[in-house]
Amino acid sequence: MTARFEPIAGKSAEIIEALMQSDDIMSHPELEFKLRLCIEEVVENIVSYAYSDGNGFVEVGTSIYDGVLEITFRDAGVRFDPLAKADPDITLAVEDRPIGGLGIFLCKQMMDSMSYDYVDGCNVLKMNKKVA
Repeated sequence: MTARFEPIAGKSAEIIEALMQSDDIMSHPELEFKLRLCIEEVVENIVSYAYSDGNGFVEVGTSIYDGVLEITFRDAGVRFDPLAKADPDITLAVEDRPIGGLGIFLCKQMMDSMSYDYVDGCNVLKMNKKVA
């Protein structure tokens, strides 16, 4: 499944639901909570921060190869590698932690792997989860 959304301003829910309705995800209901949480985190970050005016695009897709579900996000917004940021110190009290980074940290914990690349002027984030 692949889909493109443009412009993305105000379309978080639509993008998330398009991914969640993918046959690749629908066929694994036991993973729905984890997948939805991770998808919501990435989509909200792209919609909120990739483009200053929300007028850019995001391409999303899902596929399954060799028992691994891959969810892909591609945008041409501000270059940003969410995996480069250090993981938050979750041993600190909530009020002592800097804001930001917890969502991607949770995604890294819930998915089997995540990767980021900058290709042809686009951010490409991939999340992988073994499903078989």
